[in-house]
Amino acid sequence: MLRHLPLPLLLLMTSGVHAQPLDAVTSAINAGEYKQITSVVVSQHGKLIYEHYFDKEGPEGLRNTRSVTKTVTGMLVGVAADRKQLRLDTKVLPRFPELQPLANPDPRKDNITVEDFLTMSSLLECDDDNQLSRGNEERMYLIEDWSRFAADLPIRGFPDWQPRPEKSPYGRAWSYCTAGVTLLGPLLERVSGQSVPDFAAANLFKPLGIEQVKWQFQPKGSAMTGGGLQLRSADLAKLGQLYLNGGRWEGKQIISSEWVRNSIAPHANAREGYDYGYLWWLQQFKVDERTVPAYGMSGSGGNKVFVLPEQDAVVVITTTNFQIRGAHPLSEKLLTSLILPTLLRP
Repeated sequence: MLRHLPLPLLLLMTSGVHAQPLDAVTSAINAGEYKQITSVVVSQHGKLIYEHYFDKEGPEGLRNTRSVTKTVTGMLVGVAADRKQLRLDTKVLPRFPELQPLANPDPRKDNITVEDFLTMSSLLECDDDNQLSRGNEERMYLIEDWSRFAADLPIRGFPDWQPRPEKSPYGRAWSYCTAGVTLLGPLLERVSGQSVPDFAAANLFKPLGIEQVKWQFQPKGSAMTGGGLQLRSADLAKLGQLYLNGGRWEGKQIISSEWVRNSIAPHANAREGYDYGYLWWLQQFKVDERTVPAYGMSGSGGNKVFVLPEQDAVVVITTTNFQIRGAHPLSEKLLTSLILPTLLRP
């Protein structure tokens, strides 16, 4: 089990095999080689082996890791699915009759499912990577009703140079859409009868001993499930460990092992070198001659929670590199250059 420990005590329990090599992480970050890294937490075999903070907030600081929140939302959807409150094939927009009549009506919109939003593969014209997209998240933040924003989007088109869903890997055409994940929050509230913070506290955070949490909220009051949730770095590591444990924590099944398996299986091809699960990024890293599979949470600025099943390890990297070009590759370089070589040692 992961527990937060004062750094001096933590170092006493850190094996000599790991301690000295991971000192290079501290030195490199202090030297500014990775810009504005705020914390790094590494656990292996369920024990913290490295924990260091590089800002004034320290271990109790609540880190805004932006879209890492999306993966937490996927966990909450899993809890609701385990409780039979919704299903992967639950059609989302019919659950919001007050949004009728929809702009850009199309029967295909009524068929968009929970799984479509979990896999970023709905047919809505929604692409945060395209500034011209009608569904770009920056446009959503300008209006009051974010649910209506998502529901009113048109169906996307597929010109000849873009593969249609049926010709895409795994049968899904992927585009990064915060608005769709944001709509899952109000849906969770409807099926559970609780606010998202209350549902999360009772069914995910409390069982893991996570007590310090700060949500952001939509203008109309629902919690923002697409980004902005703030947690301690050690608690982010607990969430990664939960999935590494197959959904179990201290002998109790928090999320079903079936949901965990399906969440970290590929359902869409996101980008070159990246597949996508249920709001999890799936990728492989090259270290020397070895290929290291990983699944992870990812947020703006290169905020990362990497789960490394073959190494039985979790790595948390938090940053404020929000305006730094290449922030994500920078965090991945920290992982592959200084952390993974240590974890790969016998």
